Amino acid sequence: MAELNKDMFEIIGCDNQDSDSIVRPNITYWQDAWRRLKQNKVAIFSMVLLGIIITMCIIGPYITKHPYFEQNMDKVNFKPDSEYWFGTDNLGRDLFSRLWIGGRVSIAIGIVGTIIEIIVGCIYGGISGYFGGKVDTIMMRIVEVLISIPYMIVVIVISVVLKPGIGSLLIALCITGWTGMARMVRGQVMQLKQSEYVLAAQALGASSSRIILRHLIPNTIGIIIVYMTFDIPGFIFAEAFLSFIGLGIQPPETSWGAMCSFGQAVMDFYPHELIFPALAICLTMLAFNLLGDGLRDALDPKLRQ
Repeated sequence: MAELNKDMFEIIGCDNQDSDSIVRPNITYWQDAWRRLKQNKVAIFSMVLLGIIITMCIIGPYITKHPYFEQNMDKVNFKPDSEYWFGTDNLGRDLFSRLWIGGRVSIAIGIVGTIIEIIVGCIYGGISGYFGGKVDTIMMRIVEVLISIPYMIVVIVISVVLKPGIGSLLIALCITGWTGMARMVRGQVMQLKQSEYVLAAQALGASSSRIILRHLIPNTIGIIIVYMTFDIPGFIFAEAFLSFIGLGIQPPETSWGAMCSFGQAVMDFYPHELIFPALAICLTMLAFNLLGDGLRDALDPKLRQ
């Protein structure tokens, strides 16, 4: 058997000067999540669609020459034409400008309601999950009591006590809406509180509030972001439903739900008054849900390659 030595072998295809270029560059968790999100064409399309809808809600009322509050009884229930792009309603108001004004209200309620829910739910769930024991038992029983109350009863009571409008609607939707976020954060905190970095922070004398706010909740941010993308359309749909039955936004203010309520009454004769706000609600909710699916896959560490 022939003897082998290193002179008989030659290293090919690799130069020490190029050794760094063949190693995968180090990227952060968020850079990797963005890389994977860009590969999801449906999620990117949903993001672009949401950007267009939000942009139109900002600039849409200024594109047309007819203000959303302007009434013209000579042009009642006009169908879409070159002057009124989406037609007019039963008071001769331009539906194009009213659609985007209503979109401001609906999307604002979705975003503000979700932010309130996230803040309250994260703090409440973080405290419950971190301390555990009797504290967790008492706090979770309170959550279960709130979950058992139908939100429709809460909305009706608040509408009787307070004047119907955006403020009372947000209060009604947020009183019990934060409980789902609290339970989710609690579960994540209970898993993370035995981690090494939490034990190190405790050994260094960090307070409980600092550990919860600076270590535990930031490590659940991926799940929170995904939850937000599913929660915003939930608020939009709830506002649309309550405005549709007369418990939400009141005239002369408008929203997509209020426009659907007026359009439903004349649907047989003037379907355009229902089609445009209903289509706006459907597209917005679909875009948020598809974006949430993409973010859930992009932010899942188990799918990281």
